[in-house]
Amino acid sequence: MKKALVILAISFTFFSCKEVKKEERKAEIVKPELKLYTFSGGTVMVNNLELFSQDTTYQGQTKEFADPFYVISHPQGNLMWDAGLPEMLVPMPEPYTDPSGAFTVSRKDSVVNQLKTIGMTPDDITYLGLSHTHFDHSGHANAISNATWLVQGSEYDMITSEEIRNSENAGLYEAIKELKNVKKLNGDFDVFGDGSVIIKSMPGHTPGHQVLFLDMPENGPTLLTGDLYHLYENREHKRVPSFNFDVEQTLSSMDAFEALAKEKNAKVYLQHQKEDFNKMPKAPKYLN
Repeated sequence: MKKALVILAISFTFFSCKEVKKEERKAEIVKPELKLYTFSGGTVMVNNLELFSQDTTYQGQTKEFADPFYVISHPQGNLMWDAGLPEMLVPMPEPYTDPSGAFTVSRKDSVVNQLKTIGMTPDDITYLGLSHTHFDHSGHANAISNATWLVQGSEYDMITSEEIRNSENAGLYEAIKELKNVKKLNGDFDVFGDGSVIIKSMPGHTPGHQVLFLDMPENGPTLLTGDLYHLYENREHKRVPSFNFDVEQTLSSMDAFEALAKEKNAKVYLQHQKEDFNKMPKAPKYLN
């Protein structure tokens, strides 16, 4: 009888330990509460869509692009991803067409006003991540100057170079010159250290172009593409814009992106594709 009781006690302890370990494992995989707020950083009418391939595929075509920016709220802080078009456009009564005629752009509201809708100010932004430093992604960056700018070293070196600062593209540097709290990255970066918000290095469009991976509690694995892809067709056919920094790097990044999307079974959102922008709940609503 004593022997049976000892065996029963050992068995109970063994199975209890298994249950505790099971509960511990469950606790380990609980995802942090993430909220993805989507805002409009303006609209880009592409008057010459042919720029978005290496050939004449889009000759004579035009297309309207969305130009969003995002705030990812995490228990440890807030990341702003991209910064829309320049805020100098906000008071303009009519959209602005650049001297080349390739783009007609407009923006309706400032970042300060838009952040108010979710009870935030620029000082509430812990980190600023720009997919890259083209004018339609850095528009209000200087307004987020207290945040830590998470930028690939190669992108930082390019945008702060004398070549850029003393060229007709000096405005690209001017858009980020107030960002003094800089963390230079050399590849992928886990923003909050728990795997839920990861900047992925995907160079080619610019030297330090990057995309954003989010592991959302309900939406699941989610990818924001930056300008790796502008159009569904470019993703399907691996078309590279004519103005990309490096075609081969872009194609390699596309391969890496697709492998990641497949591995994670991620939902992919092309930032400039209006249909994907329209899928997202707009602030103060959020995706989680």
